[in-house]
Amino acid sequence: MAYFILCAGGTGGHLFPAQALSEALQSRGHTVDLMTDERADRYGVSFPARSTHIIPSATLSLRVPLKAIPSALALARGFARAATLMRSERPDAVVGFGGYPTIPPLAAARFLRIPVGLHEQNAVLGRANVAMAPSAKLIATSFPETDGLSGKTKARAVHTGNPVRAEVLNAADQPFTLPKDRQPFELLVFGGSQGARVFADLVPGALEQCDETVRQRVRVTQQCRPEDMVRVRNAYELMGVPNDLGSFFVDMPQRMARAHLVIGRSGASTVAELAAIGRPSLLVPYPHALDHDQAKNAEQLEKAGGAIVSAQKNIGPVRLAQVLTRLIDGDGAELTEMAAAARKAGRPDAVERLADEVETLGGVPGKGLDTQAEADHAAS
Repeated sequence: MAYFILCAGGTGGHLFPAQALSEALQSRGHTVDLMTDERADRYGVSFPARSTHIIPSATLSLRVPLKAIPSALALARGFARAATLMRSERPDAVVGFGGYPTIPPLAAARFLRIPVGLHEQNAVLGRANVAMAPSAKLIATSFPETDGLSGKTKARAVHTGNPVRAEVLNAADQPFTLPKDRQPFELLVFGGSQGARVFADLVPGALEQCDETVRQRVRVTQQCRPEDMVRVRNAYELMGVPNDLGSFFVDMPQRMARAHLVIGRSGASTVAELAAIGRPSLLVPYPHALDHDQAKNAEQLEKAGGAIVSAQKNIGPVRLAQVLTRLIDGDGAELTEMAAAARKAGRPDAVERLADEVETLGGVPGKGLDTQAEADHAAS
C-alpha cells in the first residue's frame, strides 16, 4: 500500500475535504500523514491521520517589506522541516488543499521530485494553489468551471467535486421534509468566524419585521461570536422565538439536515455540504474575500436552483423579512424545489473520485480520470 502526505491550511474549508480524503485513503489500506499549521485544533475533532506535523508558515506579502522578511524565514523553516521528514519517510505523493501552510511542504515535495497534487475547493483557484499549479501533476477541482486555470494547468485539471466528511454523507440520508402542523420551521444561521457578526444583526432584525404569525412558527439555531451571544439571545427571547445559540457546533451536518432553510456565507465547504445534504439556502457571500471566491461559489449553487444569493450590501432586515415571510408562509413548493436542486448539484462521490486520482498520482493502480473532458463525460 502507499503512503501519502496531505497538506492543508488550518481552516475548516481546507481541512474538511482533506479529512474526507484521509478517511477514504485509509479505508483503502493506505497510510496518511497531515501537514498543517497550529490552527488545526480549532475544529473540535482530531484529524484522521497517522501523524499530524505542524509546519512553520506565514502569509508572504511583498507590499510590506518589514513583514516580508520574517514571513520568508518562516516559510524557509517550514520547507526545511517538511523536506527532512519527506527524505526519511519518502511519500508516494503529496496533496495540497490550499492555504499558505501548504507552500513549504509542496515546495519540498517538488524539490525531492515527489509527485504533487492539488485540490481546489472554490470556484476560483486560491493563491497558494496558483503558486504551486505549474509543478502539480494533478489539479482536482470542485466545480466544472474554475477561474484561474489556463493552458497547461487547465489540461491537468480533473473535476472531482469537493469531498465532504462522513458525517455529512450520513446526514444526507435524511430527506428534506416540510414542517407539519405545530412543528417549528427550523432556521439555521451560521457564517464562520469572519461572517457571523453580520447575521447577529441581520436575522434578529428581520424576524422583528415579520408578522407575529411567522415568528410563532420559527425556531432559530445560530452560530454567534461570543461577544454577540447575549444580545442575540435577548433579541430572540423578547420576540418569543425559541433559539439555540453557540459559537461553534461540532454536529453542524446534523443540524443542517434538520433545517428547512439555511442562512450563511458561501465558503466552499458550506456550498458542498448544502448540496450533498440537499437543503435550501439564502447565501450572503463574504464581501471582502480577496478573489471573490465566495461569490463565485454561491453563483454556482444559485445557477443550479438550490440557493437564493444576495450581496451583503443589498440585503437588510426589511428585505430579509420579505424573503422569510414568502418562504415560511408559502406552500413549501419553492423550498422543496430548492432542496431538490441543491441535492442534484451535489457530488456525494467526490471523495471516492478524488481518492482514485490520488492513488493514480502515487502510482497505485486506480480508476483515475486523465483529463477534464473525460471527467465531465463520466459525470454526464
